[in-house]
Amino acid sequence: MITIKKILCPIDHSDCSKEALKYAVSFAMKEEAKLLLLHIIDIRTFNEEFDTISKQIPDEATFEQLRVKLLDCIPEAIRDDMDVEGIVVQGIPFAEIISTAKEKEVDMIVIGSHGRTGISHMMLGSVSEKVVRKAPCPVLTVRQPGHEFVMP
Repeated sequence: MITIKKILCPIDHSDCSKEALKYAVSFAMKEEAKLLLLHIIDIRTFNEEFDTISKQIPDEATFEQLRVKLLDCIPEAIRDDMDVEGIVVQGIPFAEIISTAKEKEVDMIVIGSHGRTGISHMMLGSVSEKVVRKAPCPVLTVRQPGHEFVMP
């Protein structure tokens, strides 16, 4: 029998990650698992208008605000009934997700898949795709509703 004790759910506050969070919360409640919410401050910021990548360096107050915002994603009514931890790190998203999964010894990752296209996909790549390929545990990818795949 498979036991799920820790679930990692990366959150970037997009509709896609909010959809993944619904699945992560459902699994965590059902399995009585700890839910780790992870927000990554991407050290690379891509500006499509100028085709450039720049670096951001946030302060400690920003990290704390983002951690509180993560926890606020879970309604207080159910937050009290589950073990939830908010984690905010800085780095390259897919690498930080994999690193956190290993460090925290998670049993499953639940991640949204944006379906990025164009130049931003070429420069930043698909985070969920890289996580699926390199994760130390099973990964559930969740697509945003209304973004069905259409064969070309």
